[in-house]
Amino acid sequence: MSCHATGAGAGAGATATAERRTGTPFVALVGNPNVGKSTLFNALTGAHQRVGNWPGKTVSVAQGDWRTASGGRPLRVADLPGSYSLLPDSPDEALVRDVLTAPEGERPDAVVFALDAANPARNLYLLSQILDTDIPVVVALTMTDVAARRGAPPAPDALARELALPVVRVEGRTGTGLDQLAEAVGETLDAAAPLTGRTSAWAAGSPVAAELAELAAAASGRTPHPARWLAVSLLCGERPPAVPAALAERAGAAADRLAAAAAAAAGAGSADADFADADIDAELLVAEARYAWAHTVIERAAPRPAGARPTLTDRVDRLLLSRGFGIPFFLAVMWGVFQATTALAKPLQDGLGDFVSGPVSGGADRLLGAVHAPGWLTGLLVDGLINGVGQLLTFVPLMIIMFLLLALLEDSGYFARAAFVADRLMRTLRLPGRAFLPLVVGFGCNVPALAGTRILNRRSHRLLVGLLIPYMSCTARLAVYVMIAGVFFGSNSGTVVFFLYVASVLLVVGMGLILRPLLFRDMKEEPLVLELPPYRLPTLRVTGAQVWQKLAAFLRTAGGIIVATAAGVWLLMAIPAAAGHGGFGKVDVEQSVFGTVTRATAPLVAPAGFGDWHATAALGTGLIAKEGVISTLAQTYSAEEDGDPKLTASLHATFEESSGGHQRAAALAFLVFILAYTPCFATLAAQRAEIGTRLTVIGFGIQLAAAWLLAVGVFQIARLVW
Repeated sequence: MSCHATGAGAGAGATATAERRTGTPFVALVGNPNVGKSTLFNALTGAHQRVGNWPGKTVSVAQGDWRTASGGRPLRVADLPGSYSLLPDSPDEALVRDVLTAPEGERPDAVVFALDAANPARNLYLLSQILDTDIPVVVALTMTDVAARRGAPPAPDALARELALPVVRVEGRTGTGLDQLAEAVGETLDAAAPLTGRTSAWAAGSPVAAELAELAAAASGRTPHPARWLAVSLLCGERPPAVPAALAERAGAAADRLAAAAAAAAGAGSADADFADADIDAELLVAEARYAWAHTVIERAAPRPAGARPTLTDRVDRLLLSRGFGIPFFLAVMWGVFQATTALAKPLQDGLGDFVSGPVSGGADRLLGAVHAPGWLTGLLVDGLINGVGQLLTFVPLMIIMFLLLALLEDSGYFARAAFVADRLMRTLRLPGRAFLPLVVGFGCNVPALAGTRILNRRSHRLLVGLLIPYMSCTARLAVYVMIAGVFFGSNSGTVVFFLYVASVLLVVGMGLILRPLLFRDMKEEPLVLELPPYRLPTLRVTGAQVWQKLAAFLRTAGGIIVATAAGVWLLMAIPAAAGHGGFGKVDVEQSVFGTVTRATAPLVAPAGFGDWHATAALGTGLIAKEGVISTLAQTYSAEEDGDPKLTASLHATFEESSGGHQRAAALAFLVFILAYTPCFATLAAQRAEIGTRLTVIGFGIQLAAAWLLAVGVFQIARLVW
C-alpha cells in the first residue's frame, strides 16, 4: 500500500462545526466497498438525503437526516466513500482520511463502521486504523446471512468482547437491527470518553509497539491531528500538514530503526535469500501487526468449522471467473447492456424529442405570436432555449436505463467480477481491469461512461480513461453511420458500420499507447485488489436511489452547458455575416455567421475529400450533438431528413465534386472523422467535470488532430481503390 500526503480536514471542519452550532451530532458511516454501507445509509435516512461534493473537495458524498427513534434525537449522517485504508490511494480514500483526522472539534462525533461478517479480515484492518483517531465507534455487523451460509458467522457478543466496542447486527434491506443501532449510537454519544485501552490493541506485542507509544507521546498536543494516528502515519512515511520538522525527523529515525531490526531478524532467521533481501520497512511492519490482530479477533469471535462446504457464490465464481468462460460471459453481459440501452432508450428519446419539437415548441410559438413578440425573441426561445432543453431531455431516458442496468450489475455483485475478468485485457495500457467497464459503457453514451471513471482508484488512471472514452463510438454516431453508409455503400453499409466499431476499439488502444508515455510517464501498474461480494438479488429501493443520485449529478454538470450551447449556435445562425443578407433572425444559414465560418473552414478538410461547406456545417453542429449532423445536412440542402431523394442526390453531387470523383472514399473519410472527433458538448461538459479544464482542452485538440489525420489518410488510400 502507498502513503500519499494531502491536505486534511478543511471541508470536514466546515461541516462538523456547523452541525455543532445547531446542536445536531454528526455521525460518519464508514466501511470497505461492497459491505452494504450504502444500503444501510438508505435505510437510515430514507428520502431525507442529498448528494453533493464535500466542502472543498471534488468527491461526491451522500448526507442525510437520521432520526434515531420515534421522538429520538436527530442526527446528521454522511455516507463516506468506501475505503480500504486511511493511507489513501485515491481521492475517495483521501476524503475519508481527511474527515476522520480533522482537528479536534471538527471530526465526526461518532463513526458507524459497517463490518462485513462474511469477509471480516480486511474490514478489521480499516477498523484498526479508525480506532487510532480516538473517535467513538459503533460496529454495524452486515452480511450476516451470507456469513451464516458459509458456516462461520461472527457472534455480535463475542466480537464486541474482542473489540471492546458496541456491535449490532443489522440488515439494511429489511430494517433489522436499526433501532438497536440507534440505541448504541445514542449511548456512545452520551459516553464521557471513548473506551480506554482499545486504540492500542492491534499493536500490542508487535515490533512497532514501543516506538509507536513513544512517538504518540511526543506528538500529543503538538499538532491538531489525533496523536496516535499521526504517529502511525509518520512511521509509514506520510507527512500531514502542520507537523513540526523535529517530530518528522524523530519518526523517520524510528522507522529506520524498525526496518533495520526487522531486516536483521529476517536475515538471521531465514535461509531463503530472497526473503532475507526483501524490502522490509515500517509500513510493512504496521500492516503485518494490523492483520495479525484482525486474524486473532476472527479466530476468537468466529472460528471456522472444519469441513465447511463451498457456498453457491464460490461455485458460480469457479465458472464466471474461469479463463475459458469468464471473458465470453463478460462480453455477452456488456453487449446485453449496450443492446438493451439502445433498444429501450430510442423510442423514449424519439418521443421526448417529438414532444419538445412539436407541442412544446408549437405552443410556445403560438403563445409568443399571440403577444406579438419580435421574431428574434421567438427564435431565441423556441429554436434556442427550448431546443436546448429538448436536447437535454433526450439524454434522460438513456441515462436512466444505463444507470439502472449498471446499478443492477453492481448490486447483484457481478460488477466486481467483471473488473477481475477484464484485468488482463487492460494491462497493455497499464490500466486495471475495472477501467474496461466505463470504456464499454462508452459504446452506449460517453457521458455516463465518463462518470463511471470514478470507480478507478488512481488519479492517473481516471485521467487517461477520461481522455480515451470519447473515442468509443456512442449510439448517437450510429444514426450518422447508418445514413451516410446507406447513401454511399448500399448493400455493403452494414460492413462499413462494423468496420467503424472495430476502428473505434483500435483507436482507443492506439491513442492509449500514445498518450500514456506522453502525459502519464510515471503511471504505474496497479495490482488488482478487490472484495468479491456475494451474489444477491438487487432491491428496488437501493437501485432506485443509485439511479436518481447519478441522474441528478448528470443534470447538474451537463445540463446548463447543453442548453447554453444550443442557444449560442442559434445566435450564430441568426446573425447575418454581412449587410444585405437579411436582418437578425431572418438570414439564410449559408449567409449567417455560422455559414460563413463553415465556408471558411471547408478548405481545411479538402485533403480528406469533403471540403464543402455543407459537410463542415454538419460537423460544426455535430459538436453539439451528433444527431445534429443529419438535420444540418437536410437543412443546408433544404430537404427532409433521412430518406429524402433530394438529400441523397445532393450528397452524391457534393462529395463527387469535393473529392474529384472519389465520392465513396470521401464518404468513408467523413465517417472516420465523425468517429474520431469530439462526440458532443455534453461529453466535453462531463469531461471537464471529471478530468478538469486543462486536460479537456488538450483532449479536444488531440481529437480534432487525430480525426483530421485519420480522415486524410483514409481518403488518400481509399481513393486508390474507389
